[in-house]
Amino acid sequence: MPASERLRAKLALAEPALRASTAVLWRAEGLLPRYRAYLCAMHTVIRASVPLMERAAERAASRARRGDPLGAPLAAYLHDHIREEAEHDSWLLDDLTAAGSGPRAALDPVPPPLVASLAGAQYYWIEHHHPVALLGYIAVLEGHAPASGLAPRLARLTGLPAPAFRTVHEHARLDDGHAGELYALLDRLPLSRGHEAAVAVSALHTTDALTQLFVRLGRTGPAPPVRGAGRSVPTGGQV
Repeated sequence: MPASERLRAKLALAEPALRASTAVLWRAEGLLPRYRAYLCAMHTVIRASVPLMERAAERAASRARRGDPLGAPLAAYLHDHIREEAEHDSWLLDDLTAAGSGPRAALDPVPPPLVASLAGAQYYWIEHHHPVALLGYIAVLEGHAPASGLAPRLARLTGLPAPAFRTVHEHARLDDGHAGELYALLDRLPLSRGHEAAVAVSALHTTDALTQLFVRLGRTGPAPPVRGAGRSVPTGGQV
């Protein structure tokens, strides 16, 4: 079984809880304020992506110079992916503005501890174990792209304009291909059992932290200040 299939098999055990949390997150009742809270939370996650990859690429290049066979191909992949992911955090700030809030709604509050755990664990593994662990994080974030019909459905239920859903729309379009590239890389890399374990632990931690984050958003979803965007959300039914 290729390394990518082994990782998929492990993630399959944790994915039902993640799918259940997103189903609650996108239910119709109270969706408008919850969507604004989702944008704020995802900005705190996504703004860490490029800095994480930059540091992992530096560590991978350093390992390559010391003879690590994973170093050069890992660094090359990360440099390419950094270019693909650039400015995605800015998309979320633009979405927030279109949704009736401003950038400060995401930038001013202290990021939740779950987000610090989600990204902070990657920094630890990059610095103190091996940067290959970051591939598990990327596999989860890009392997759970929004469904292609989610953006128009959210627009219909919230009454927000199409520009409020750019990030959801673009990630539905792009992330499936990105996930395929990552899994192909896993199958090309000369991974040891220890390397595979690092990727799997990172991926399972990421899945668990995202699930907890979405559960909390689904329960509370406080709205940032509204400036006249959107309409009331229907109170019944599921998305």
